Amino acid sequence: MTNQDIHENQRARQRWLGVLSRAGRAELEQALTTLADLPPIEQVRPPEPGMVMLRGRVGGTGDAFNLGEATVTRCALRVGTSALGVGYTLGRDRRKAELVALFDALLQDETRQARLQREVIAPMHQRQAIQREATSRAAAASKVEFFTFVRGEA
Repeated sequence: MTNQDIHENQRARQRWLGVLSRAGRAELEQALTTLADLPPIEQVRPPEPGMVMLRGRVGGTGDAFNLGEATVTRCALRVGTSALGVGYTLGRDRRKAELVALFDALLQDETRQARLQREVIAPMHQRQAIQREATSRAAAASKVEFFTFVRGEA
């Protein structure tokens, strides 16, 4: 496997983990019902909540500063003999972190990957894009245009 293949696999995994972490717990539970016989699941790291420090940058590119803390739940598990699946989610939803880790492990299995990408990840990604677009439109509709008058000139 070449370096480019490794980087492409990493990018694909980042994409599906992003989609899974933005999905709702009910959506993940529904997707799980479509899966047939699952191999045994081994919890390498059971779901556990913790805290992360959020950092920002002045003006988006300037000096870094601590913005605040957020609760994150993480989980790591192995499905059968597949690769290690990890799940991170904002908040304290242990089941959601477990589901994200489960799908991550399953998606790393090349025999399941194409089907899961087509039947689980693509529809979730499409719904998230539609929701993002609707939110963006709602924000744009409430946009206020400011302008300035130059004093002393008529």
